[in-house]
Formats: sequence, C-alpha cells, structure tokens
Amino acid sequence: MERPKMAEPESLETAAEHERILREIESTDTACIGPTLRSVYDGEEHGRFMEKLEARIRNHDREIEKMCNFHYQGFVDSITELLKVRGEAQKLKNQVTDTNRKLQNEGKELLLAMEELRQCRLQQRNISATVDKLTLCLPVLEMYSKLREQMKSKRHYPALKTLEHLEHTFLPQVSHYRFCKVMVDNIPRLREEIKELSMSDLKDFLESIRKHSDKIGETAMKQDCRFNQWKIIARIFFSLLLSPNVQAQQQRNLDNIVSQQPRISGGKKSKKEFSASSELEVKNTSPMSEQDSGILDVEDEDEEEEVPGAQDLVDFSPVYRCLHIYSVLGARETFESYYRKQRRKQARLVLQPPSNMHETLDGYRKYFNQIVGFFVVEDHILHTTQGLVNRAYIDELWEMALSKTIAALRTHSSYCSDPSLVLDLKNLIVLFADTLQGYGFPVNQLFDMLLEIQDQYSETLLKKWAGVFRNILDSDNYSPIPVSNEEVYRKIVGQFPFQDAELEKQPFPKKFPFSEFVPKVYSQIKEFIYACLKFSEDLHLSSTEVDDMIRKSTNLLLTRTLSNCLQNVIKRKNVGLTELVQIIINTTHLEKSCKFLEEFITNITNVLPETVHTTKLYGTTTFKDARHAAEEEIYTNLNQKIDQFLQLADYDWMAPEPGSRASDYLVDLIGFLRSTFAVFTHLPGKVAQTACMSACKHLSTSLLQLLLEAEVRQLTLGALHQFNLDVEECEQFARSGPVPGFQGDTLQLAFIDLRQLLDLFIQWDWSTYLADYGQPTCKYLRVNPTTALILLEKISRV
Repeated sequence: MERPKMAEPESLETAAEHERILREIESTDTACIGPTLRSVYDGEEHGRFMEKLEARIRNHDREIEKMCNFHYQGFVDSITELLKVRGEAQKLKNQVTDTNRKLQNEGKELLLAMEELRQCRLQQRNISATVDKLTLCLPVLEMYSKLREQMKSKRHYPALKTLEHLEHTFLPQVSHYRFCKVMVDNIPRLREEIKELSMSDLKDFLESIRKHSDKIGETAMKQDCRFNQWKIIARIFFSLLLSPNVQAQQQRNLDNIVSQQPRISGGKKSKKEFSASSELEVKNTSPMSEQDSGILDVEDEDEEEEVPGAQDLVDFSPVYRCLHIYSVLGARETFESYYRKQRRKQARLVLQPPSNMHETLDGYRKYFNQIVGFFVVEDHILHTTQGLVNRAYIDELWEMALSKTIAALRTHSSYCSDPSLVLDLKNLIVLFADTLQGYGFPVNQLFDMLLEIQDQYSETLLKKWAGVFRNILDSDNYSPIPVSNEEVYRKIVGQFPFQDAELEKQPFPKKFPFSEFVPKVYSQIKEFIYACLKFSEDLHLSSTEVDDMIRKSTNLLLTRTLSNCLQNVIKRKNVGLTELVQIIINTTHLEKSCKFLEEFITNITNVLPETVHTTKLYGTTTFKDARHAAEEEIYTNLNQKIDQFLQLADYDWMAPEPGSRASDYLVDLIGFLRSTFAVFTHLPGKVAQTACMSACKHLSTSLLQLLLEAEVRQLTLGALHQFNLDVEECEQFARSGPVPGFQGDTLQLAFIDLRQLLDLFIQWDWSTYLADYGQPTCKYLRVNPTTALILLEKISRV
C-alpha cells in the first residue's frame, strides 16, 4: 500500500518537468534548443517525454486544421479577385512601359545636360579643394624658399627661426602631403647644416681676431697712452710749482711730451660711456645682424680724427649669432666649451714670445699688443653675453697670462744692455699694466716685476756711465780751466756749484782751480739721477721710496763706478805728478759738491734728508779714497823719480880730492823737486808737506844706501867730501822751504841720520862717539854702529 504512494509524487514531478521543457521548446529559438533536449536525455523518462511530445504535436495539428477550415472560403475569394487584378495589372504595365519609353526618349538631352552639369560641379569642387590645399601649401613652400635664401646669404639665426616656424606652425597643417614628409625628414639635416655654418663663421671670427689682436691691443694702449701723457704733463706742471731748481729739466721733459703728443681727440671711455657704447653695440650686433664676421677694416685716418675704440674695430655678431643658434638648439654648453677651449689655445699662442723679442722695442710692443687685444676681446664678451665666459674663466686666463708674461719679461729683459731700451720697456710695461688695469685686471705683480727690472736698469746705467766717466777722464787735460770772459765764467759756475770770492775779484783772464772733468762729472751725476728718476715715474711709488731708490743707485755710481774710474786713472802707468795733483784738487772740489747733490735729490723728490730712514750719499768717502790713492801715487811717483835721478849718480869713490860743487845729477834732482813742489801750491797743506817729507826721507835713505852698497868696497875721504857736498845741497833745499807750513828745521830732520854719519867720518870724532854712545844727549845719537862699522871698513881699505 505504501509503494504506490511513493511512485505518484515521482510521476507528478516528472510530468511537471516535461511540461516545462515543452513550453521552453515552444518559446525558444531553434538554435538554442540543444541544451533543453540534452536535459531530457540526461533524465530517465525520455520515453514518456516523447509520448507527451507526440501528444502536444497532435494537439497543434488539430488547432491548425480548425483554423484552416475556418478561413478557407476567404482564401478562395481572394484567389478569384487576384486573377481579375492580374489582367488589369498587365494593362497598367504596358502603359507604364510605353510612358517610360517616351520619357526616356524625351529626357536624353536633359540627361546629357545634367551629366555636363554634374561634371562641372565636380570640377568646381576639385578646383575649390585645390585652391584650399594650395593656400595651405604655398606658405610652406615660401617659408622653405625663404629658409634656403637665408642660409645662402649666411643669415643663420633668421634661418633657424624660419625653420622653427616651418616645423611647428606650417608643416603640421599639410603633414599628409608627400613633399611635406620630405621637408620634415630634411629638417634635422638643415638644422645641423645651420649649426655647422654658424660654427664655421665663428671659426673665421676666432682666426681673424687672433691675427688682428695686436691691432686691437695697439688701439687700446694708444688710448691709455694719451691719458697717461696728460697725467705726466699735469705732474710736471705741479713739480714746476714745487721745485723751481729743476725747472730746466722738467721743462725739457714737458717739451718732449708735447712734441710727441698726437693731435687726436678722444681717449679711453669712461665707465658710463663704455656701458652705453656696449649696449648700443649689442643692439647693432644682434643675432639678426647680417654683417660678416671678423675685424672691420680701419684705414689710416687724418690725425685730427678721433681714434676708434678697441671694440669699434671688431664685429662680434658671429659670436652672438652662434651663441643664440646653439642656445636655441639646446647645445649652449657645447658652444661655451668649444669657445673657451679655442680661446685658451689662442691665449697660449699669444703668450709665447718670439725668440728675438729682446732685440728691439717693437718686439715687446707687438707682444704686449697681442695680449691686450686678447683680453679686450674677452672683457667685451664677458660684458655683452650672459654666461659665454664668466669672471672665474677670465681670472684663470689672466693668472696664466700674468705668470707667463712675467717669466718672458724676466728672461728677455736680462739680455738688454741698453738703458734707453730698458727705460722704454719699462714705460711700455707701465702702459700695458695701466691699460689692462683699466679693464679691471689686477696688475700688482707687473709693478713688482718692474722693481726687479729697476735693479737691472741701474746696472745698465752704471755700465753706460762708466764709459761716460772713462771718456771724460781720458779726454781731460788735467789743468785748471782758463776763462777769458764773464759769459764763460758764469756758464761753468752754472754747471758746477763753485763759489770763490777772491777768484771773482780777479780780472779776466783767470783760471778755476779744477780741470774740465769736475763740471762734466758733476753734470753727468745729475744726468744719472734724472735717468733714475725717469724709471721711477708711474710706478705708483711714494716719494720716500723714489728718494731711497735714487740715493741707492747714486751711491753705487759714486762708490763703484766713478771710484773705479778714478782709481784706474790714478793707477795708469803714464800718469804724471801734475795729473795726480790735479786729480787731488778735482776730487777735493767734487767732495765739497756732495752736499749740493743731496739738495738736488731733495728738490726733485721733495723728501728732506732729515727724514727717518733716508739713505745718505757716500760721495765724500769716494772722493776721499780717490784723493788718498792719488796722494799715495804721488808719493810713489816722487820716489820713483828720485830713484831715476839716483841711477844717474856716478861717484868716483877713489877720488883723492872733492869737487868744487855738488854733483850734477843731484842739482838736477833738486831742481826737479823745486818745480814739482811749486805745483803743489793748490794742494791741501798736509798733502804737500807729507809729499815733501816723504821725498826728502826717501832721498836721504837712498843716498845712504849708495854709501853702503856692497859694490863700493873702498872709498876715500875725498869721495866722502864730495858726497857731503851733495848732502849739503839737499839740506839747503830743505832749509829753503819748498813747501810752506813746516816749523823750524822739521824738513831738515829727514837728512839727520846721514848728516851725523858724515860729520862723524869727516871730523873723525870717534872719541866723542864712543864716549857718548848710548846717552840720550849723544852728539851722534842717529848713527847706527853697524852702518858706521861698514863705512869705516871701506875707508880703512884705502
């Protein structure tokens, strides 16, 4: 009973499922029925489902059959009516066909006209489209043509701007055309071509300024030179007001400067004027400028025209154009690196001095002009561009240039032996330094080096003045200067500071006590001081430093150069006693003039000698040493002359009787001494007295040696009496006072030894000699026992 109850629910579920599937099949598209049927076959009741499906089909067939039976009569009626309509439709078709044929025949001309109209409209549209496209393309072609023309005319920066407009504005509007694609492909090549062409112009510019840097530097230094000349004129006028004693020399310098002053106006621009001119120049040489690169041609102008500025000689537009082009192309750093590298190479070439630079001033001038020209260009680039060069780069180049320039100058200036060339070189270095200082470059090291060159200049001056002094001393006649009229007298007094009231009272003709070399040497010492002063100009030294420099150089001139020249003259073999006496007189007057040299230096330097650390002149020492050397030489020469006369002595040591007078050689010797000592009247008293005493002592000693010579083995009392006559002649000469100033018998004491010895033998007073020997009051105190014994032996042999 329970099993039928369990089968019935399963049948209901199956039936419900089959019903759902059937509804789904009825309502689902045939293409999607597969999954539904699959669910039937997946189940176990597909047989029963097939039965229900067949039953559902039969139901639908019955419904169709009912519907067809219900509408059959209407269908038959419709068929009948359609058959009637077919005949009418055939008639209508024939009418339409006939009407169409007639319409076609009638519309052929209209169709032809319409076709022509259609073609015209088509052409019109094509033409309009063509005009529109050409309107877009023509500006592109015009811009491209303009680009080629600008490149051909080397207007590279405008060409680059045109290329940018073409690329970013015009080409995008017609980018679908083939020729535009070709242009687009050529743009990188054109841009590189512009870049290369602008770089080529820059290279030409760099080569041009390298060749013409000396011209640029010459112009810059010429402007600074004119400014310095006016400063010198002002300084000379100021010194004329302060130091009237040096008016003549300063007036001579002023005349030289004015005569050399070029008659051209202008000069170095002030900072304000330079700034304005720089701004104007930047505008005139903008990247849009079409001027060619390089140095502008400057013809020789009339002297009255203004000298062009250094920047006016150079067209900087190639640099500006190339800089802007590389900036636009994003390669500014590459350009800056290339420019600096090339300029460094040029700087090294400029700083390499020629091997023969030291031979002429033009060699130094060209060397300085090139350096100035190089840095004038770099300074202008620094102030007219933003970042192409910077101050650090300029300072680095200047440090290199300064070290190389100083080294070159030290090397080449050491070969220079002409003081005029050294002085001109110094002025050129000062002008070089002042010019670059005007552009803001530090030049202290150059002025320090000039102080080194000053030592060399002093040495060359000393060598030159050594020759001058030698010529003066060699050409001097060593005799007092005769003057026949007041004009000549005043001229000499104007050359040398000499004052003598007694000489002024004497009538003409009269003589100065000194010879011509005194005023000449004094004038040359002043000229040397002027030469030293010239070197100190424009070195930015204080008056004390200038004074110290002049005094030190003058001391070297006096103590070394002049002293050596005087010593050489004094030591010459052919110098006579007259010359030596005149040298003593001359050096005495030169020694007195040293105080006037001190005053002269004080006047030109305005530094009082009482100032602390002021160097003193050593001229007095120089002239004293020369005078002492001359005095010694006089003593020596006198003794030599005495020896020469004594060599003429021809005594007959065996003569039985003496002669009636003194020997001839001795008479001549005494005459020579009298005439010589007469010349000594202008010598200082002590010098003449010392010379006279020295000569008498030497004569006494030499005569004694004649007696004691080993060759004289025997002598008679007659010969001794003759010898005594000669000694008496000498004593008479001593008593006559050949040189004033001796007191009593002082000069006779020179012969006391000889006199006592002769008295001992002539008087044969041996008993007195032996009795008083050794006592302070002995009559023959000056007789040496050995000498007496030798002479006694010679007499005893007779």
